[in-house]
Amino acid sequence: MLSSSGICSRRQAETLIKEGRLTVNDEKSHLGQMIDHKDLVRIDGKLIDLPKANSKLRVLMYHKDLGEISSKKDPEGRKTIFDSLPRINGGNWFSVGRLDINTSGIILFTNKGDFANQLMHPSSEVEREYVARIRGNVKETDLEAMMNGVQLEDGIARFTDIQPGRKGNTNQWFAMVIIGGKNREVRRIWESRGFEVSRLKRVRFGGLFLPSSLKRGEFRELKEKEIKSIVHQ
Repeated sequence: MLSSSGICSRRQAETLIKEGRLTVNDEKSHLGQMIDHKDLVRIDGKLIDLPKANSKLRVLMYHKDLGEISSKKDPEGRKTIFDSLPRINGGNWFSVGRLDINTSGIILFTNKGDFANQLMHPSSEVEREYVARIRGNVKETDLEAMMNGVQLEDGIARFTDIQPGRKGNTNQWFAMVIIGGKNREVRRIWESRGFEVSRLKRVRFGGLFLPSSLKRGEFRELKEKEIKSIVHQ
């Protein structure tokens, strides 16, 4: 996206694209499109000079712990997901989405804001898999409803797959897959059916599974093949 090039904000770029005023290599641009300095980008027919990329794409996989905040700074002084990351010369780490304070699991970081925007945009349709411990007696009709789609205040949301797991006296584990990026979407889907999520962990992002060897609060840098697996599921 154009937001990382310094030309305009993400919202402005999306407006230009929707209005058909932005072209890449003499073709109309589309949401989520990746560009670099080699592309011919025009706004209203005027050629835009894109800066050259000064570093290669880097992606980190991080195992978020419970209690960590998904922001760079916290007024209350709580630990954030950025605190354990390595320093990056002449740049910044961009998180790919967020996990709430009570959710653990895989979260990605990249040094390229346009790549983060691409992965977060709904058009990318990147799958995210979670495991959750649900309190209450979940029936087959509840699972069907959440697969068909439930109405939330910001639109319809659904799971693309749900698999039941270990069951206790008052709760049961489930694995579920979702495509979307609404705030607290997994929790709100369950809550729409009257259930409480007592534990929640994201275990997969695209083609990347959280390895058991990566402990909470630790990160590792992805190889090029792994980066490609994020979007090519």
